[in-house]
Amino acid sequence: MERLQKIIARAGLASRREAETWIQQGRVTVNGAVVKQLGSQADADRDKIKVDGKLIPRPALSYILFHKPPGLLTSMRDPQGRPDLGHWLESLGRKGRLFPVGRLDFNSSGLLLLTNDGPLAQRLTHPRYGVRKLYRVKVSGHPSESELERLRKGIRLEDGWTAPAKVSVVERLHKKAWVEIEIHEGRYREVRRMFETLGYFVEKLVRVRMGPLRLGSLGPGEYRSLSPREITALRKIVGL
Repeated sequence: MERLQKIIARAGLASRREAETWIQQGRVTVNGAVVKQLGSQADADRDKIKVDGKLIPRPALSYILFHKPPGLLTSMRDPQGRPDLGHWLESLGRKGRLFPVGRLDFNSSGLLLLTNDGPLAQRLTHPRYGVRKLYRVKVSGHPSESELERLRKGIRLEDGWTAPAKVSVVERLHKKAWVEIEIHEGRYREVRRMFETLGYFVEKLVRVRMGPLRLGSLGPGEYRSLSPREITALRKIVGL
């Protein structure tokens, strides 16, 4: 949901201030009802919003697969002035509303979907649909098979038990290891906390897959549009 004047301005019909005047003049309707109250909100993807009886155009849907680098906040604006998605999008000259589907913490990297498709984003992040995400994690030390089995069965964190995970060691280095772990939850810093509970410090964390989407050879800071096939596959797994 967004304020009406913001939706009208984004459609290119007027500035926000002009849109506010139109609202006060009773020129704007939402689903057939006149709206005069400033601050009123609507859903640009679902509601029928008209100005002077004419339906305002809905923004074209965009789907961007972004390789988020470490050191970038998964938020549109950071009050502390740290690098964030909002500034990154502005640097590309992209206009219109795009928002991240889920989050990656500041020091993590990898696949991040950006879109303005609200219904799809909502379902992709809803626990009901259990969209699976695969991470490649570099940890200090070598997790034992019994420790991995704890992750497979579910481990207790301060905010409750985790759901069973798929996990395996893919490479052992000197005093370190690369581990792949697949989960379907989206709790705060969940993967890091799972390994920390076992006593392992996470040095790197990269999301390499989300549902049917794969990071592939996309480098940190690079991005691409989803193909029609990928969009169809995403919508299918959440019943759209």
